[in-house]
Amino acid sequence: MEIFGVEFNLSEIVSQIVPVLLQVILLLIAFAVLKPVGSKAITKTIEAMGAKKGLSPGRTKTLEKLSVNVFSYTLLFILIIMLLGAVNINIGPLLAGAGIIGLAVAFGAQNLVADIVTGFFLLLERQVEVDDYVTVGGYGGIVEEVGIRTTKVRGFDGTLHFVPNRLIEGVSNHSRGNMRALVDIGISYDDNIDEAMKVLQEVADRFKEDERFKEGPDVLGVQSIGSSDIVLRILGQTENMEQWAVERDMRKAIKEALDEAGIDIPFPHQVNLYKEQEKEAVQ
Repeated sequence: MEIFGVEFNLSEIVSQIVPVLLQVILLLIAFAVLKPVGSKAITKTIEAMGAKKGLSPGRTKTLEKLSVNVFSYTLLFILIIMLLGAVNINIGPLLAGAGIIGLAVAFGAQNLVADIVTGFFLLLERQVEVDDYVTVGGYGGIVEEVGIRTTKVRGFDGTLHFVPNRLIEGVSNHSRGNMRALVDIGISYDDNIDEAMKVLQEVADRFKEDERFKEGPDVLGVQSIGSSDIVLRILGQTENMEQWAVERDMRKAIKEALDEAGIDIPFPHQVNLYKEQEKEAVQ
């Protein structure tokens, strides 16, 4: 066959291209099959290991996600190498140049190296785990994944933050131990402080039976004296991540108890004085 004056041996071209295409297709099919199967096997293995060694659910999820990521990257690297070999690209020089590539990475990809090293120590020291409530890199939320390069934090507004591990200079983990439930309630200057504290303590005593509380709650006393109110404080220790719900429930119960006892919670008042009324008041 001749095209634009150039002769082509169609049978020879087909005989060379078809085997290569078949190899590429088989490799892609193998990758598509091995990736989900391998990920599922890793997940089951990590879950079984976590149950056997008594690891926390957060720690188990962290190791699971990290292992799956490493497996995926490794499988992708092998696929690329095999595809290059399938299309008759000599990978020998590429492998021989691994030392040069490593040197280039050390100088030209310092951020990537810093991400990986920092991520390794985050996992080794168990600073953060999946499902922990943390503040890292200026973002607060629930950890969804601790990777070898980035840590994913889901904010309470639903935003997913990708934080490079090198930017995690300090970690505030709010999920290690009990949390504080704190409620401040203002009463007016006309009300009796001791009577108000008694009402608040009765509410606090009811909440002591709430299984979400680990300690307290108790009325601490007068927290501050403001321009229009006297602030009383109630404090207790709750299970992790239960503090906000407990505080909401306590505020509702306190408001109902104070209303029943006839104790006012001060609120700003506004008086409007019209011009004619102002003249009459002056006269």
